Amino acid sequence: MPENHSLCCVPQETAMASQALGAILAGLASLIIAANVLVAIILLCHIQKSGSKGLCFVLNLALADAMVGFTVMGLAMDELSQPFYPSQNFCILRMAFVTSSSAASILSLILVACDRHLAIRKPFHYFQLVTGLRIGVCLVGLWLVAAVVGFLPVLIPRFQKVSNHWKCSFFNVFQPSYLLTMFCLGFFPALFLFLYLYCDMLKIASVHVQHIQEVEQAGLGGSCPPPRATSDMKAMRTVAMLIGCFTLSWLPFFIASIVQMVCPECFPYKVIENFLWLLGVGNSLLNPLLYSYWQKDVQLQLSQLAAGVKRRVLLHLGNGRCFPGRDTKALPTVSCLELQD
Repeated sequence: MPENHSLCCVPQETAMASQALGAILAGLASLIIAANVLVAIILLCHIQKSGSKGLCFVLNLALADAMVGFTVMGLAMDELSQPFYPSQNFCILRMAFVTSSSAASILSLILVACDRHLAIRKPFHYFQLVTGLRIGVCLVGLWLVAAVVGFLPVLIPRFQKVSNHWKCSFFNVFQPSYLLTMFCLGFFPALFLFLYLYCDMLKIASVHVQHIQEVEQAGLGGSCPPPRATSDMKAMRTVAMLIGCFTLSWLPFFIASIVQMVCPECFPYKVIENFLWLLGVGNSLLNPLLYSYWQKDVQLQLSQLAAGVKRRVLLHLGNGRCFPGRDTKALPTVSCLELQD
C-alpha cells in the first residue's frame, strides 16, 4: 500500500513542479519582452533624433533579448501544458530557436563592447569607420552566425540525441559534444574578448587621466573634466557592468554543464536546467535595465515617453469633464518624433 501511494504521488508532484516552473518561465519571459520592447522603442526614437549609429548595436541587443523572451515563453507554454509529449523534431527545433536567440544576445553584447572600444581607441576616426553599411554587414553577419550556432544540430544530425523523455531541454535533445563545442568555441572566447576589450579601455583611460592630471598640475586645466574623459569613463562603466552581469549570469550554467558532461552523477542536470539556466536567461532582463539606469539619454527619452503617455491618458479619461474651464483641444497629441524634442 505505501508503494502504490508513492507511485501515485510521483506524477502529481512532477506535474506541480512543471506548473511552478512554467509559471516562473512565463513571468520571466513577460518581463524580458516588456523591458526590451520598451527600450527598443526608446532607442529607435533616440536614433531618429540624434543619428547615432553606434546605438544600432544596442537596439539590436534589445531585439535579440526580446527574442529570447519569446522563445522562453514557448518553453513556458510547454511546461504549463503538461502532460505534453512533443516529438523529437519539435524539441530540436524548439531548443534550436532558444539557442539561436541566446547566441544573438551574446554576440550583440560583443558588438556593443567593440563599438565602445572603437570609440575610445579611435575617437577622431570613429564616425568614418562606423558607417551604415558596415553596421548593416555586422548585424547581418551576427544573425547568420547565431542561426548557424543554434541550428547546427539540425544541420549535423550526429549532434542530436535520441530521447524518449517528455521534456524539451538541452540535455534531452543535444549531444554533449555539441554542448562542449558551443561552450569552448562560443562562451569562453566571448568572455576572454570581453576582458581584453575592458582591460584595453582601462589602459587608454588611465593614460587620459594621467594626461589630465599633468595638465591640471601645470595650471592649464579648468575645474570641469574634459568631455573626452567623461565619455571614456561612461563607456568603461557600461562595458564593465555588461561584462559583470554576463559573467555572473552565464558562467555557473556553463561550468556546471561541463562538469555534468564529465561526471553525470556529480551534478544533476535538472538543477542546471531549472535553476542555473534561468539565471543565464535573466541576463536578457538585466541588459535593458542596465542601459536604462546608466544611460542618461535613455532615461530622458523614457521620462518624455512616460509624460506623453500620461498626457494622452488624462486627455482620454478627462474628455472635457476632468478639466473644467480648460479647453482639452489645446492639449496636443504627442508622437514619437515630438517626444524627442
